[in-house]
Amino acid sequence: MASDNSPQTVDFGYRTVERSQKRAMVREVFDSVAGKYDVMNDLMSLGVHRLWKHDFIQALDPRPTRSLLDLAGGTGDITFGWLKKGGGPAILSDINAAMLSVGRDRATGRGLLADITFMVTDAEAIPLPDGSVDRVSMAFGLRNCTNKDKVLAEARRVLKPGGKFFCLEFSKLQISAFEKLYDTWSFKALPRMGSMVAGDAESYQYLAESIRMFPDQETLKGMMETAGLERVTYRNLSGGIAAIHQGWRL
Repeated sequence: MASDNSPQTVDFGYRTVERSQKRAMVREVFDSVAGKYDVMNDLMSLGVHRLWKHDFIQALDPRPTRSLLDLAGGTGDITFGWLKKGGGPAILSDINAAMLSVGRDRATGRGLLADITFMVTDAEAIPLPDGSVDRVSMAFGLRNCTNKDKVLAEARRVLKPGGKFFCLEFSKLQISAFEKLYDTWSFKALPRMGSMVAGDAESYQYLAESIRMFPDQETLKGMMETAGLERVTYRNLSGGIAAIHQGWRL
């Protein structure tokens, strides 16, 4: 629930909506795109998201003695990469049951069901005890959350002392010469591809808008520090189109 002094409206892409409405609206978007989500990720990023996720999984530093909570894990890429690289027990979570169902099907095909706990949950209220996991990851999910500060605070809460939170998210492009091309790709090409491949241009319009509304690198760093994470750093990917942020619970 929002605190008494929380704004009653939030962004939904470029629109302003009632705070209470956003969860359902985001859920509707991902219900719509779940079946084609992985195909569209390849089209949206020209396959580069696979390289970003590879770097992200390397940063997580998977080890058999470490546990992972993969927030907004959707179709499972980060969880599967974690296990493939030798990581310990993993919880694949998402607020959207349709996305998580795709993830479960993919895990079944990879023979990984025994290694994963599936959890439909809101990242603002994680049903885990304090200090229960070694790593919390969130890849391309934080920007869709209604109360990002609460998500960050929850991520810190469930980390063990000495644990780390990692966020892979679209960020602020650092190369001004590419801005026009990037905008054309985001706001013209992506909705058209969404219409052709997934039969849904509107959801991909929202996804493009949500990227532009997400806090830039330094702002997100400050938000993580406010949530109590320490030694927060970030690394830009592809000129800042995406970035990996990480912070410790000490």
